[in-house]
Amino acid sequence: MTDVADTPPPGEKGAVAELIEIIKTVAYALGIALVLRVLLFQPFTIPSASMEPNLYQGDYIIVSKFSYGWSRHSIPFSPPIIKGRIFNHAPTRGDIVVFKLPRDNRTDYIKRLIGMPGDKIQIRGGAVFINGKELPRKPLAPALVDTGYGFTQQVQRFEETNPEGRQYKTQDFGPDSRGDNTGVYTVPAGCYFFMGDNRDNSADSRFDPGVSPFKTSACKWDYELDQYIGDEVGVGFVPEENLVGRAQIILLSWNAQASLFKPWTWFLDARPSRFFHVLK
Repeated sequence: MTDVADTPPPGEKGAVAELIEIIKTVAYALGIALVLRVLLFQPFTIPSASMEPNLYQGDYIIVSKFSYGWSRHSIPFSPPIIKGRIFNHAPTRGDIVVFKLPRDNRTDYIKRLIGMPGDKIQIRGGAVFINGKELPRKPLAPALVDTGYGFTQQVQRFEETNPEGRQYKTQDFGPDSRGDNTGVYTVPAGCYFFMGDNRDNSADSRFDPGVSPFKTSACKWDYELDQYIGDEVGVGFVPEENLVGRAQIILLSWNAQASLFKPWTWFLDARPSRFFHVLK
């Protein structure tokens, strides 16, 4: 005979079953979101001005993970469970790419792909030379930009055209700033050379990556270049497996003053003109 006292009331049974269903639904949703994030798309927020005038601090972008295939860096926390890349597709020069900083393999960086494996890259007077040929630059109207130090400064803007015919805007504070005159970089096999579109406000492949195991990897840095650009710590060459994905679209955008904890800034500091802007 069943002891009546040991049988849960019908209401209690229903509450337990409902809690289990909620937990299962949340688990399914998190699992689907993780799969989508790893295999298809991942959102990023732009934290700095290094890609102006094409990406601004506060832009909320979507990056396609499938564009170049997948590596361990496609997975959160970069667990060493994948060697190299699966379904690898080489990026195209001119792509805006999110990659893991080779110095620590953790920090996400976003720059434009300038140099392919085997290319010889040099910057002279702010102009980019690829394999001895200068990239054409059409001057655009100068602009006033916020320096982030409480004052504005006039900058020169250009429309640059790369060897594949892709055109994009760049920004330059002058022809003699850091990184405007360099030696020749020869991009190693399996590695890429990146630059920010805001050429005088970007720590990128022009600059020594600093002391790290990276210097003994396949993308070994050429120490002879240090004399040209000082002691700025930058990115160096980027290994193929560090590529995370291609930046495709600015989904939403807010000014830097917007805050999650100040709901009125969600509207007052929004930049609707940048919403749903496809990147090129």
